[in-house]
Amino acid sequence: MAYPDENTLRKVTEGDEQAFAALYNYYRTPAMRFTTSLLKDEEEAENMVQDVFIKIWVKRTHIKPDYNFNSYLFTCLRNMAFDHFKKLEKSEQLRKHYMEAMKVGDEEEKEEGERRINMVIAAVDSLSVKRKQILRLNIEEGKSYQEIAEFLLISKNTVKNQLVKAKQILREKVDFAAAY
Repeated sequence: MAYPDENTLRKVTEGDEQAFAALYNYYRTPAMRFTTSLLKDEEEAENMVQDVFIKIWVKRTHIKPDYNFNSYLFTCLRNMAFDHFKKLEKSEQLRKHYMEAMKVGDEEEKEEGERRINMVIAAVDSLSVKRKQILRLNIEEGKSYQEIAEFLLISKNTVKNQLVKAKQILREKVDFAAAY
């Protein structure tokens, strides 16, 4: 087909599908070359060219046959490509923001864990020497009440009472510190 004239464009505005097909066939290759040169992605360029022609068909009644259709088409393609780049940039920014938020969240969780560990250590250090020893034998070494009693030469009941008091003190101090 020769360069689309005003008559072809007028037929397109009136809904002539053959005239539109001729218009599409004439501009498809140069539009693809132009869009591919912008996007560097042939598949995305193909989608964009088709989208632009669909929009042209939908808004065909607004086409001015006496205006430069060539300029109109390539301006539409350029604008759509720029919009595409803006979306990609925004998507990349969102992804980076999300990844940063995840890192901050991990760091905050790590800091919170360290803070709680330090509170427990401080609370354990505040216990009497005997309670601290009984607690460590039970928790760190996994010894039973009977084993601790035999090791320290005290009654099993004393071990139990000292552990109950030690855990109560720890709970109170850690809960109190966590509240502030």
